[in-house]
Amino acid sequence: ATSNQTITTNNSNTPKLQLTLAPTMSMLERIQPIYCGACGMPPEYCEYGPDFETHCNPWLKKNQPDLFKEYCRSVAAVDDAGDADDRPPRPSAPWTTEERLTAFYEKYEPDKVGNVPSLLEKYAGKEDKLFLALVKKYGEEPSDPYYEYDDDDEEDLEEAAVANNVDKKKRRGAGAKKTAKQDTRVVIQKITRNRKKATTVLVGMDSIPDLKLKDAAKAFSKRFAGSSSVKGKDIIIQGDHMDAVAEMVVSKFKVPGESVYLDIDGDFVPFQ
Repeated sequence: ATSNQTITTNNSNTPKLQLTLAPTMSMLERIQPIYCGACGMPPEYCEYGPDFETHCNPWLKKNQPDLFKEYCRSVAAVDDAGDADDRPPRPSAPWTTEERLTAFYEKYEPDKVGNVPSLLEKYAGKEDKLFLALVKKYGEEPSDPYYEYDDDDEEDLEEAAVANNVDKKKRRGAGAKKTAKQDTRVVIQKITRNRKKATTVLVGMDSIPDLKLKDAAKAFSKRFAGSSSVKGKDIIIQGDHMDAVAEMVVSKFKVPGESVYLDIDGDFVPFQ
């Protein structure tokens, strides 16, 4: 650095003025770049390489802890932004039958929405048959936003991770055994309690390949706008929905009609 310098102005019209200049740096300070000791790339590019988790990440954590913490914070911020749920708040309850029918006509026949009250009065006690006929005529029923929220997402991810890990272990090697084929047979029963409340019970849904009972129960809850639960290997649906449930088992879960049976007073009658 140079020493302080004094400059004196010499102008006949103005008084003398002295300026003092501060010392300047003789050279710029050199910055030493950081390279990963595992892959040789700058740390911000390590994550794009094949050895990031096994080699780069441990090296960064051990040799550059401050940089490692900063990287972890940035990744967490990106993950939080990606996981943000922009959906509106979950409704407090499923659609009523009137709301369900209104949504159906708003989707397919908006001009007939005004007929909803008279239709409900006409089909009182037979709402399931009404919706079954509408689905056959127009198409799939609109989704109730109440059932678009899954409280068990985290549990499902854990189960999937465990199942995936077990599946990898089972299939490792050329001598992995093949899964035995299972015959599908579903029996649908109606059980009445206290002479008032009726429930529809499905037995044998676990015989449908690659079907999770919990997923099936959620589908039934969404379809019939009511409670549906898994008990053991059975699915229990609130209400009397035998025919509609049988139709759904055939159409949605692709079970042959001859493999679906209705329990009518103790007699097992094929649905088709």
